[in-house]
Amino acid sequence: MVTEQQERPAPTEPVRWKPLTHFAERSILGLLAVVALGLGFGVLLLLVRFHWGPLERIDSGVAEGLNRLVSPHPPAVKALEAVARLGGRPIMFWLVTIAVVAMLIRRRFRLAAYLVVTGVGSLLLDPSLKALVARVRPVVDVPVTHAPGNSFPSGHALGSMIVYGALLLVFLPAVSARHRKWFIAVIAVVVAAIGLTRIGLGVHYVSDVLAGWLLGAAWLGVTAYAFRLWRRETGRPVAPIEDGLEPEAAGDVRPGDPAERLLPHPWAGAMEIIVGWVLVFGVLYVLGWALTNHTAGTWIQHVDDGVPRWLQTFRTPTWDDVSYAWSKAGDTHAILIVSLVFCPIVLAIWRQWRMVLYVVLAMFGELTLFLCTAAAVGRPRPPVEHLDGKLPTSSFPSGHIAATMCLYVAIAVLLVPRLRAYWWRWIFVGLAVVMPLGVAVSRMYRGMHHPSDMLGAALLTAGWLTVLYFSIRPNAILTRDAGGRDVARPDAAVAVARDAARPDAGVADAGRSDADGERPKADAGRDA
Repeated sequence: MVTEQQERPAPTEPVRWKPLTHFAERSILGLLAVVALGLGFGVLLLLVRFHWGPLERIDSGVAEGLNRLVSPHPPAVKALEAVARLGGRPIMFWLVTIAVVAMLIRRRFRLAAYLVVTGVGSLLLDPSLKALVARVRPVVDVPVTHAPGNSFPSGHALGSMIVYGALLLVFLPAVSARHRKWFIAVIAVVVAAIGLTRIGLGVHYVSDVLAGWLLGAAWLGVTAYAFRLWRRETGRPVAPIEDGLEPEAAGDVRPGDPAERLLPHPWAGAMEIIVGWVLVFGVLYVLGWALTNHTAGTWIQHVDDGVPRWLQTFRTPTWDDVSYAWSKAGDTHAILIVSLVFCPIVLAIWRQWRMVLYVVLAMFGELTLFLCTAAAVGRPRPPVEHLDGKLPTSSFPSGHIAATMCLYVAIAVLLVPRLRAYWWRWIFVGLAVVMPLGVAVSRMYRGMHHPSDMLGAALLTAGWLTVLYFSIRPNAILTRDAGGRDVARPDAAVAVARDAARPDAGVADAGRSDADGERPKADAGRDA
């Protein structure tokens, strides 16, 4: 009689050592790839440093040929500059900073440290190597743009390879296996396009861009390998690099909740928003037309013209500077910066794309309503000296005031209900009052708007944000009931119910490493 133990084949020695063999093979291949990239950069560095003739002829020929091709076409130059900005320091600094803050909020401290170290390496490598080689930038017949500093290596190529590559490795676990190749391909196309635009704009040679890519990939490989060693020392399994740096962090590096429904009925919601936009525009147009054509000689015109004249009597160089600074708080750049900081942070904390959608549509709708109304009404600006000169838009409504109102009121609408347990939630209400009021006073002080223009901005804000609030319902989470119907519930209630209903909540959270500083139930109450 054959026993069960005799029937079961004994594990063989090769099977036992197979995972270790695969790890060793991958490590050796990765090391060889990093060495090859480093050697390639070193060879280019020597050839450039010692002015190797064939390389210099290729570099100069490509630079001159592309300059003749691009310089006669200003739209092509603008397009190349727009793509090149994706590799500039402002955008890459913003990307790394927002990603680091998001990882800290999600309590993924190792990934935050990786991004910081990798990004700092990029900042140090670029200027030091440029100073060492001291290569002059290309000299072309028709310069189309200007870049400061030396040429070798390309800072845009180096920085984009490191930053976008690091972000790819961090966020790769959040991408499904079937979409990872597309995600990698998109990042590769962006990095390649940034480098090629620097050649097309005539500010770098081909060898500069190649050197930037090689050095960036080598530094990325070194930091990724060091991160994997760090994981192994802390007792974490070392997964294939195609799974990202930290595969178990997929839930935390995912920007939002995949179960979230933005709108119960997308087409109906879109129609509600469009109809609401038309109605708000109609109200603004009627008011602006009445103020422009039917207030001459009335008390309304007296007040509208009198307030800017009265504020003009207080003008001094100091108040001119103060009003200019506060007025800039409502211009496009300041509003965009605040939005680009606010939206990723709230997405990292509450994981709700609907909050981002509310802010994005609020600002997009404000811009279109302002431009269309100003063009249709054509109201002249106050009859005083205009400190900001002649502007392309008319006076009604004030775009600066409307943009400031929409942004800070939208922030208050989103945050105050979510921060009921904290007294400092009223700070956001204060900002929603103080910021628009300061911008309004500064715009009238500078002679750019009437008081009724501020009234138009307030009507725009109230009408448009109300339309979006009832169409998007940003302070509710849409779920499905037992009958398959959409149900809107408050954030806190849904969060508690969702976490309590998860059968593996305690197991999954308890399994997180203490080395990362994560709480046993980091997700519990996060949405509250």
